[in-house]
Amino acid sequence: MADNDWKKRLGVVYSTNPDFRYEEESVEEEVTPPPSGQKLIVSIDRRNRGGKQVTLVSGFRGREEDLAGLGRTLKIKCGVGGSAKDGEITIQGDFRDKVVELLIKMGYNARRGN
Repeated sequence: MADNDWKKRLGVVYSTNPDFRYEEESVEEEVTPPPSGQKLIVSIDRRNRGGKQVTLVSGFRGREEDLAGLGRTLKIKCGVGGSAKDGEITIQGDFRDKVVELLIKMGYNARRGN
């Protein structure tokens, strides 16, 4: 049944060759470098948020699971909400100094942006 999964092949031109086998491209997920190899920038953002401030941690490279884990840890340590997606961690409120301090204690190469 897995050979006949037509949803993955939408938009593909078919061959008249009876021996033709469609091969999908595999997307390799990026390997997360160690914390000392990450260069994170901690800044504040007010745009498109109704005047509310958020702390933005950008520059993370690696798997989404690792980004979510780091975001979860920072949110717990700061005691606030936020999100982690698209290589950025958003933490509600102005916690730039505290987040930089926490990241440096965890071994990350972090610096304060603006």
